[in-house]
Amino acid sequence: MGGSISPLLRIALLALIALAAYVTAPRAAELRGSGDLGIVVERAKGRVQVIETTGRTRLATVEGLGDLSHASAVFSRDQRYAYVFGRDGGLTKVDLLEAKIAGRVIQGGNSIGGAISQDGKLVAVSNYKPGGVKVFSSETLELVADIPAIDADGAQSKTVGLVDAPGQRFVFSLYDGGEIWIADFSQGNTPKITKFRDVGKQPYDALVTDDGRYYIAGLFGEDGMAMLDLWAPEKGVRRILDGYGKGEEKLPVYKMPHLEGWARAGEQIFLPAIGHHELLVLDPATWSEVGRIKVHGQPVFAVARPDGRQVWVNFAHPLNDTVQVIDVPSQKIIREFKPGKAVLHLEFTPRGEQVWISVRDVGVVEVYDTETFAKIAELPADKPSGIFLSARAHRTGL
Repeated sequence: MGGSISPLLRIALLALIALAAYVTAPRAAELRGSGDLGIVVERAKGRVQVIETTGRTRLATVEGLGDLSHASAVFSRDQRYAYVFGRDGGLTKVDLLEAKIAGRVIQGGNSIGGAISQDGKLVAVSNYKPGGVKVFSSETLELVADIPAIDADGAQSKTVGLVDAPGQRFVFSLYDGGEIWIADFSQGNTPKITKFRDVGKQPYDALVTDDGRYYIAGLFGEDGMAMLDLWAPEKGVRRILDGYGKGEEKLPVYKMPHLEGWARAGEQIFLPAIGHHELLVLDPATWSEVGRIKVHGQPVFAVARPDGRQVWVNFAHPLNDTVQVIDVPSQKIIREFKPGKAVLHLEFTPRGEQVWISVRDVGVVEVYDTETFAKIAELPADKPSGIFLSARAHRTGL
């Protein structure tokens, strides 16, 4: 037989080699999908925590994201990357699976959120300084388009309320100019801009309905909201809830409500009322007010559990230690929590069994079961603010 190896011995040796490779290779358990991942913004440290909702744990931290005092995030289509918009004008691409920065640009002097396009290829950033909107490749973060916000009087304006909309469009408002613009990228990287003038004084934030049809801007300079039907933009901007606070004593506004935290629940829409301890209840068929719910303080976020049965509300300073839960059918407050000072953000898991709540001044993120209201986890965090889960990748306007 000489020095030849028998077939059985050859098979045994190959099996040993394969076993050795398996032992030294990364375990399959180290591989993971990105569907249950998210980030918690640690605003004081300029970093984010990467978290997962299945086991309710922190996986890693990513440093070096700059000023995150008003940070928000959107996600790539595959839910691997978070695009974080910092107050210092930074746009940072974070790899959630490798827990590292995959790209970063300083695109302005003071930015206030952003959006990702319908096809996931473009990331837009809304700016206070120098104003306007800049649009980048989601892959490389190279600049694709620069849209200065020059209003009808020729003045430069802050931009707010930037959202994505179907048809490869971005929609945003000019705070100083009182205008709403549509930037249509459906024909390429040179957008077609459609401008709507005189929509109202000081649009401060906006939302787009979850079907992508209606863009609604809140007006700080007057009671009311401006609504644009994106299915029929040629009809122009319509005023809704005009004068909802007329004849009532207005309280000092300690923090502007976040309209992206609006709630569609059941057959109604719930919106925070500026300067009032109330939620406004709207009928979306007519966009008229059909009720109000008195709440603990000035609401900042009113967020619907994904099944629409509950709306969870947090509040502005000095009453910001409280969260209230509203039962939608009865429109009654059925639960009240006091997690601690500076409850800043609430984020539901995609099917609504958990809600994650950031409590800035206590330095924790608390996780609650939304059926029993039991606290099921608590994660330490340094001045936590925004909580953003990767499931947002597949929701219009988030």
